[in-house]
Amino acid sequence: MTDDIPGVLGALESERRTGLLRVGDDGAFHVEHGAVVHAESRHTPGPDDLSGSDLPALLAMFDAAYFLLGSTAEPVFTEGPPNGAGRRISVATLVQERHRRRARLDAAWPDARVDVDPVVPVRRVRRQRVILTGVQTEILINADGRRAPAELARHLGRTAFACLLAVRGLAAASLIRAAPRPVSGPPPPRPAIPAEWAPPDYELLDRLRTALVELGPC
Repeated sequence: MTDDIPGVLGALESERRTGLLRVGDDGAFHVEHGAVVHAESRHTPGPDDLSGSDLPALLAMFDAAYFLLGSTAEPVFTEGPPNGAGRRISVATLVQERHRRRARLDAAWPDARVDVDPVVPVRRVRRQRVILTGVQTEILINADGRRAPAELARHLGRTAFACLLAVRGLAAASLIRAAPRPVSGPPPPRPAIPAEWAPPDYELLDRLRTALVELGPC
C-alpha cells in the first residue's frame, strides 16, 4: 500500500478491510468493510465538545479527517472487529471535502502558519470600521496569546475548521499578529480520485455544509 494517508485508506476500501488505521500520534480512522465510520484527531474537538449542531458526530469526523488526511505520520493498520459507530463514508468523500476546505482557507489567507500559532490580537486596529462574524468575535474575546485555533475551538465548542477559517480572516483583516501576506501561487491541484475508490457522496457533503452554517459562520 502507498504511504500517503488517502492512498492507504483507498487500498483498505478496495480490499474491504475492517480495523483501525492509526496515524502516528495524530489520531486514527476506524474502518469497516473499507468505509470510514469514525475518525478522531488530537487537533480537533470530539462530538461531545461541539455545541449548537444537529450533526455533531458527522462534523467531528470530517473535522478530524481534515487533519489526518494531511498528516505526514506513518500510518499503521490493525485488523479488528467493526467499530459500530457513525455513518459509512467513502474515502473520496473525505478527500473531496478536505480539498474544498483547503481552498477556502487559502482564499481567506494563504499562510498556514496562523493555523498553528497562538492567536494574539493586535493592540491597535488600523481600520475605523471592522465587521466580525460571531466566531471571530468569540476568538478575539477568548484569545490569550497562548492557545492556537484548535485549542480555542475545543474551548468554544466550535469545529476546528470554523476556527481556522475565522482566524485566517482575522489575519487578512490585520486583527491578529501574523507574518506579512505571502505571495500567492497557483491553487493546489485537485487530488485525483482513483477509479477503484467509491465515488464521493455529494448529498452527504451538502448536509455537512448546511450543518457547518448552522453551527456558525464559517
